[in-house]
Amino acid sequence: MTTVAEQFAEILAAVRIKRIYGIVGDSLNGLTDAIRKMNNVAASSATLVTGGLCSGAVAQTPSSQATSVDLNESTQAEIARALLAAPPDVARGATVAKVDSQGEIVRVLRPGSNGFTCLPGDPKEIGQAAMCEDQASMQWSSDFLRHKPKPTNSVPGIIYMLAGAAQRSDSDPYDKQSPPINVGPHWMIMWPFDPKATGLPTHDKPSEAYIMWAGSPYAHLLVMGSP
Repeated sequence: MTTVAEQFAEILAAVRIKRIYGIVGDSLNGLTDAIRKMNNVAASSATLVTGGLCSGAVAQTPSSQATSVDLNESTQAEIARALLAAPPDVARGATVAKVDSQGEIVRVLRPGSNGFTCLPGDPKEIGQAAMCEDQASMQWSSDFLRHKPKPTNSVPGIIYMLAGAAQRSDSDPYDKQSPPINVGPHWMIMWPFDPKATGLPTHDKPSEAYIMWAGSPYAHLLVMGSP
């Protein structure tokens, strides 16, 4: 069972925190132990200093005795980033995996049991945000990445992107040139909705639902916020 300290350490790594400080005492032991257990994390010293002494201690302490913990990217960090995309009840039982350029799973980071797969994505690339998909959406995504004429999922799928995302266009699925558009936390229903039938808008709305990529076979419903 994952402890609160382990979850906290994973979140720190996922957001690329490099140094942490705290007051010396037993209350920090769980966190320091959790950090040491993370894959590829270099923990320098368990000694922590207090408030105003932090910056001075770091400046005067040799690197071998640094008073901070360096949190490098790790498998646990990728898992944490992937799970931030989903609601807690979905993230709890989801598989976490990495996929190739055609949407095929190439590495399972954590097995799951609820039919959802969370992907860590690549925060440095536009259009590769962390997401959590059900099986129908995994098929939809694979079809999209393979440039198939239309998606082949036979039932609507759900994708969660509750950590937000960056995309190029609301209208062109394969736009690679336009400036990025930042989109806040949202979730999507992967089914060819018709904006004329629904009356929904076809462009980004900060707090509303809209049809993304309307008029294309990959049109779908995007709902801002958390479900």
